[in-house]
This record gives sequence, structure tokens and C-alpha cells, in this order.
Amino acid sequence: MRIWVNGELHPADDARLSVLDHGLTVGDGVFETLRVSQGRPFALTRHLDRLTRSARGLGLPAPDLDEVRRACTAVIEANPVALGRLRITFTGGVSPLGSDRGNDGPGLFVALGEVKRRPDTTAVVTVPWTRNERGAVTGLKTTSYAENVVALARAHEQGASEALFANTADRLCEGTGSNVFVVLDGQLHTPPVASGCLAGITRALAVEWTGAQETDLPFDVLDRAEEIFLTSTLRDVQAVHRVDGRELPGAPGPVTAKAMRVFDERAADDLDP
Repeated sequence: MRIWVNGELHPADDARLSVLDHGLTVGDGVFETLRVSQGRPFALTRHLDRLTRSARGLGLPAPDLDEVRRACTAVIEANPVALGRLRITFTGGVSPLGSDRGNDGPGLFVALGEVKRRPDTTAVVTVPWTRNERGAVTGLKTTSYAENVVALARAHEQGASEALFANTADRLCEGTGSNVFVVLDGQLHTPPVASGCLAGITRALAVEWTGAQETDLPFDVLDRAEEIFLTSTLRDVQAVHRVDGRELPGAPGPVTAKAMRVFDERAADDLDP
């Protein structure tokens, strides 16, 4: 693997960043994850737009998107994979120990790793912790990911691949790295961004391409939803066959199956929608 570190490609063993990088010491950074298929990234423009929004939300300078695109191209060409996860990380750079930023400028790191295609269905669990829909970094894709690490570990302990959060008002919010959709009375719904969920790229495309409604939903909607599916960069649209102890037989159901088909067709037609 060859990794882009602040302007240059390096072999993975030689890719170095300072232990004083603010992204490491206090999580002062933002990132994006893209799907790469046969050397082609999907929805790159949307991801770079969100990278910029997240950076500005943290008070970081806007990334040089021409440089980011050059880095992505270089990394993809240097690491040929059939299906991969491209990770762009943009940090506060070398800074003093503590919360204050230094003056050395931001850091940019890009890496690509091979992945396998996800199963068509998965199990999820709910967790007792909540998303703060009114927090300072709500809606930003930051490197402060420890809360997600803890929740995802809980999911894995229970034989699931994802954990779902309520927000502080006990409304359905999101997963650790995914957005959630539910079917009620045959209609497709997903929580609004105001719930505190990340404005997922795949979520936005799924809403646009399926006509799903953005609806404020109670957390216990998971107990009665006819169908449930997740969206994310590497899941695309993935059906849920179990929530905690509740089985959803026949997953993917008809609404989910249609959403999966529509997403696959539209994504194949346009790599940068």
C-alpha cells in the first residue's frame, strides 16, 4: 500500500505523521470515505463538498480540493484494487499539546484499502447511548470517532454489524457509520438531518432516487417497521434482517429490494452524481 502524506506518496511502512498532529491528540480533523470500484471513485464531488463543510464547521481552513483530487488519483493509481475504501483525512496539523491549534497548517492524508462486497442483509442492535442533536460538531464528519468505536464493538459482541442511536429526544437518529431507513405502511422514511444524523452522501442519493420522506420518528419505530435498511458508502443500500431480538423475515422486503435495484442502476449510470 502507498499512502499520500502531506504532498507525497509513501510506502505504508514509511508513511509518517507527527505525534503532535492535532487530529491524533484531540481529534481535530475531518474525513471522508469513498467507494472505489475498478479504479473509479464514486460521488467524489459530493464527498469533497462535505469535506469542505466539515472543515469549515470545525474552523479549519478549506482544503485545497485540487490537491485532494490529485492525491486521490495518485493513491488510486498506486493501489489497484477491484473494490476499495478510499479514506481522505484532513487535520488541524502539528499543534501544541492541548486544544489550541498551532500555526503549521493542516495535514492531508489519503489511503486506499481493499474491501469485500457487503452481504445483502445484516443484523443491527440498538444502544443505550445517544447522539446530541444540538452539539457543536453535530452533522460534521470528524475524526472524533471513539463513541462509534464503542457502540460498534457492542454490536459485534451481539453478532451484528451496526449499532443504531436515538438522539437526546428519543428520536431515531443514525448508525455508527450509516443512515437508517424504515418502511411504515408501505412508505419509505428516514430521519431528517435535524435529528442529529450525518447528512450521508448515500442517504441523500437514496432519498433523491427513491422518493423517501424525511420524517421525525420515535426510536421505537424499529419495533414495528415493516422493513429497515441502512445506507453508507460501502453498504450502498443494505437490508436489515434483525434488530436486537426482532427478526424481519424475508429481508430484503419489496420496498428495500426496489431501493437496492434503483440505487445500483443509478450509481452505475453516473459515477459522480
